[in-house]
Amino acid sequence: MTLIEKKLNRRSFLKVSALAGGGMMLSFSWLAGCKPTNEEILTMPDEWFEINSYIKIGENGAVTLFNPNPEFGQNVKTSLPMILAEELDIDWKKVFVEQADFYPDRFDRQFTGGSNSVRSSWKPLRTAGATARQLIINAASQTWNVPVEEITTSMGTVEHKSSGKKAGYGEMASLAGTLDAPDPETVNLKEIPDFKIVGKSKKNVDGNKIVTGKPLFALDHKVEGMKYASIVHPPAFGMKLKSFDKNSVTSLPGIQDAFELKIFKDDYGRNFFDTTTFPVIIAIVGNSTWEVLQAKKSLKVEWEKASDSTFPMAGRDGQNREIKVLGGLENSSTHKEKMAEYISKPGNIHRKDGDPETAFKQASRIIERTYSAPFLAHNTMEPMNAFADVKDDQAIIYAPTQAPELIRQTLSSSLGLPVENIQINLARMGGGFGRRAYSHHLTEAALISQKIKAPVKMVYTREDDMTAGVYRPTYSATYRAALDENNNLLGLHVKAGGIPESPLHANRFPAGAIDNYLAESWQIDSNITIGAFRAPRSNFIAGAEQSFLDELAEEMGKDPIEFRLELLKRAETNPVGERNDYDPKRYAGVLELVREKSNWSNVPSGIARGVSAYFCHNSYVAEVVDISIKNKQPVVESVFAAVDCGIVINLDAAANMGEGAIVDGIGNAFFGEMTFEDGVPTKSNFDKYRMIRHNEAPKKIEVHFVENNEAPTGLGEPLFPPIFAALGNSLYKATGKRLYEQPFQPQILQIENLNM
Repeated sequence: MTLIEKKLNRRSFLKVSALAGGGMMLSFSWLAGCKPTNEEILTMPDEWFEINSYIKIGENGAVTLFNPNPEFGQNVKTSLPMILAEELDIDWKKVFVEQADFYPDRFDRQFTGGSNSVRSSWKPLRTAGATARQLIINAASQTWNVPVEEITTSMGTVEHKSSGKKAGYGEMASLAGTLDAPDPETVNLKEIPDFKIVGKSKKNVDGNKIVTGKPLFALDHKVEGMKYASIVHPPAFGMKLKSFDKNSVTSLPGIQDAFELKIFKDDYGRNFFDTTTFPVIIAIVGNSTWEVLQAKKSLKVEWEKASDSTFPMAGRDGQNREIKVLGGLENSSTHKEKMAEYISKPGNIHRKDGDPETAFKQASRIIERTYSAPFLAHNTMEPMNAFADVKDDQAIIYAPTQAPELIRQTLSSSLGLPVENIQINLARMGGGFGRRAYSHHLTEAALISQKIKAPVKMVYTREDDMTAGVYRPTYSATYRAALDENNNLLGLHVKAGGIPESPLHANRFPAGAIDNYLAESWQIDSNITIGAFRAPRSNFIAGAEQSFLDELAEEMGKDPIEFRLELLKRAETNPVGERNDYDPKRYAGVLELVREKSNWSNVPSGIARGVSAYFCHNSYVAEVVDISIKNKQPVVESVFAAVDCGIVINLDAAANMGEGAIVDGIGNAFFGEMTFEDGVPTKSNFDKYRMIRHNEAPKKIEVHFVENNEAPTGLGEPLFPPIFAALGNSLYKATGKRLYEQPFQPQILQIENLNM
């Protein structure tokens, strides 16, 4: 039976389309007969055969590949199945891709975050694909009674060349599905030079659904009898609920109920949510999102300041513990004062090489600079939301979440249900950036459903998430360098901290390249809820470190790239210390590549150029930013990026991810800032929280990948951290002013006569 069949008649009124989950869809059109087409339709098999958890093969050779990890735009729903398809040795045109729901017993590590999806799935998915291919071969061997080693595969076809026997995978799928799987350690994986799918460009498998508005997101999900809910949070961090008038909203049209909601804290998120109250929030339930949002405006509620308190926390291990909440309302001005105090205080020492104290005492000159950055909001495009249907003995959740495995135990503790009775179905996410690693929105929806005994969809507004959400911490870092009379670098000292965590990575570059090196940290407690933000900690410390190295190179009279390469050469040939987290040769490789691709030494007229490089998430990135000054404002003309992330799975998707990270970083560097007054976030929507606009994006972005056969490493985050310093260093070249505080735009506006 041939896989591809013509199923579209030019005068037909019906269009037959394959559905990813099996079966078909008939689309009716009065104009079908007027629109000739050459479209080929993949017909669905009458029967599917499950070869392993990741792969189903139909009797006609159609293949369904399951994507285990949640998808939020980084293209794992395409790239992970590409790995499976490569080892299965199937034609990509014969492939359907489905998003797997959360089944920890079937799939490994269903978590998207830390730029780790491809890295952690590389070997398991290759093995799964190769195992399925081996089962097909074994089935053919039994069917044809020929030796296994004489059978070959290609593009979904199995063949015994000497006898001339040949068949599609579908003809062997029934038998293959009944055979014992071979030992994974004995399965032969393809040689990398033989790859036909991995390393090429494949279009997003959801692309058509995205641009045509097909259901993909939890917001699209509806069931009969479903109610809608909204959450009312405390107006400030450090306040708790005193009382509210339920009747002020339940008398309104379409409103069913309003009640206090007791939330157990998830220990994965630290202060991922304002737990200064217990009960902490108010839920309003009604017949439509519009009605509950209107009721929210009418709610009469009183809040009061919280004192030092402790509250329950539901741990992932199933054990309930306590967390401490501080009394008092915080201000950004006070935050800055407290952070400044810690610069002169002794910190927690994380690494000490040589004798840095003596190096600084003997220095002819000491250069000291302090860098700072504010809290940042995630601002995912899709609002936080979740669907829940909780019965007496089970719960079904459908929601955008990066970390289903990290919330299931919290759901179990909160609902009083065994974890095996909780099913989490994974929706495509409209942006994540770390925000959806904190899945309290699932718990909220589930508790509401349990309370009202009906399915419910809970939706945040932009204001909800921006004012009571999860933020990137505010940070500060002080760098000191000791130079001798000949401008040789004697020692380097970094002291970095933040509210409420430190951004320090003590064993990353330039550690290992300097004889006398000291790294210290500090942190200040806070009620403001913080969490992972694209490239956690690295998103700040990279900018501070690389800005300081640039200024240091200038003080030493050296080219910025050459200075970094000198340090990396030292780390490669004569490293200092027992542990350095980076490979100096690969680090140097991206600097050399970006130097070549940007034509570093030939700066066009009217252009100011800056460079930065950083290692995080097991990948290496160097970036060069070119800016001009027009109408007394900086304009980002070009960005050149060099990336070593090992084998690239999907070239187009990888470049797109890099471009997105670069634009995101430039926007945050110029404009991103969240401040607080008496515990209240001062910005609640995009009228005040400035985001980058289309006309402010770089005119050109080039992303170049180092070609090697290293196993894949991170990609979603590594291009984000270095852009801050590359931009800052280019702004210095353009303005003559070093920028030590983010966001940059307020400082740029203070520069008089801004011209080049």
